[in-house]
Amino acid sequence: MAKKRIIIMGAAGRDFHNFNVLYRDNKTVEVVAFTASQIPDIDKRKYPAVLAGKLYPRGIPIHPEENLLELIKKHKVDEVVFSYSDVPYNYVMDKAAYVIAMGARFSLEGSRSTMIDSKKPVVAVCATRTGCGKSQTTRRVAEALQEMEFKVVVIRHPMPYGNLARQACQRFATYSDLDKHECTIEEREEYEPHLDRGVVVYAGIDYEMILRKAEKEADVILWDGGNNDMSFCRPDLQITVVDPHRPGHEIEYYPGQVNFMIADVIVINKIDTAQPENVREVRRNIQAYNPTAVVVDAASPVRIDDPSRIRGKKVLIIEDGPTTTHGEMEYGAGMMAAVKYGAEEAVDPRPYTVGSITDTFEMYPEIGPLLPAMGYFGKQLQDLRKTIDRVECDAVVVATPIDLTRIIKIKKPYVRVYYDLQEIGTPDLPEILHSHFTGAKKRRLKGKKK
Repeated sequence: MAKKRIIIMGAAGRDFHNFNVLYRDNKTVEVVAFTASQIPDIDKRKYPAVLAGKLYPRGIPIHPEENLLELIKKHKVDEVVFSYSDVPYNYVMDKAAYVIAMGARFSLEGSRSTMIDSKKPVVAVCATRTGCGKSQTTRRVAEALQEMEFKVVVIRHPMPYGNLARQACQRFATYSDLDKHECTIEEREEYEPHLDRGVVVYAGIDYEMILRKAEKEADVILWDGGNNDMSFCRPDLQITVVDPHRPGHEIEYYPGQVNFMIADVIVINKIDTAQPENVREVRRNIQAYNPTAVVVDAASPVRIDDPSRIRGKKVLIIEDGPTTTHGEMEYGAGMMAAVKYGAEEAVDPRPYTVGSITDTFEMYPEIGPLLPAMGYFGKQLQDLRKTIDRVECDAVVVATPIDLTRIIKIKKPYVRVYYDLQEIGTPDLPEILHSHFTGAKKRRLKGKKK
């Protein structure tokens, strides 16, 4: 019988995971190519043979997504598997129409077949969109579990943008590990806050290997989701964060709606800065799509280290990159801090951008008057630094989750923006976690620790 010929559409994350768990050792199919979107500099490479397995001794080529139709025709492809996230439904179905018009089947993989079972309890924190506040929610959950005397190990959604062959399983316990693995800004933004709290982080490409290694040093596995994707580990408790600044997106984006519908707990974040009607719309959608979920109201108030540096000043605002690019947020914590602490003006960086930063604005024209902290590779980091130097402003507002000055030098006066999750009323996350890890379950975990 002829093998089914497959292309996996991806963005250096879910695509590799789906291949590993479903196709790597499957002799009935042949994955002829990956296509890449969203992430710069990942296409025109190969998924290496050391990761692809014995059926693919030459590895698997990664092509730009714009070559998809040509690839379907060239390789007589039977099926295209859509495997990336944080996209609206009309986008997904537009891709489906093109694939089907070429005569191939268009498919999406289910949660049951792609989630790996763990020997340890798993708490998953996911979101309905990029930029909902999942990171601070994950930190809050980790702190609550640590207060319960559990050893928490975080498994982070993949961001393998470097040498794929060396990134099968990465362990981060110190800042030197970030340098060792040549982490991008986006990776550092997600890993450093956990390291600051003494939490070990695993990430990479082969999540079966990652999970088994994490289990050896954890009482509880904490899945730290990304890009509104589903968890790669089957959760015992799933917490999903929604954003009332984008009401309705929780039922309009893939696979965020899946996270919305399967959540045990839904955190409505940013209630303090959202319009009341928007919050009500989110609550109505919870009642319609997941009425049994426990709802936690929360805020993420911003603070800065020296308000006098920006009060009455013209400022350049640097925001988290993914939130303001494919997350489609026109503003973030930096803009809210600038308004709160009396900055006179947010200087639009567009006239001053160089190189790949100019390309970013062309790709995402809806970005507001702010600078996304892009840094997927060395040249892009240098373009970011040059752009900051060129902008005519009095000060810089840095709203990235990490201290950006540890990576690039900012010559202008600057302030850092900080934000943590704060529940409003009850139930709160510690209360929910205490209820989940009680009685016999907690005693068994304690016994394993001994």
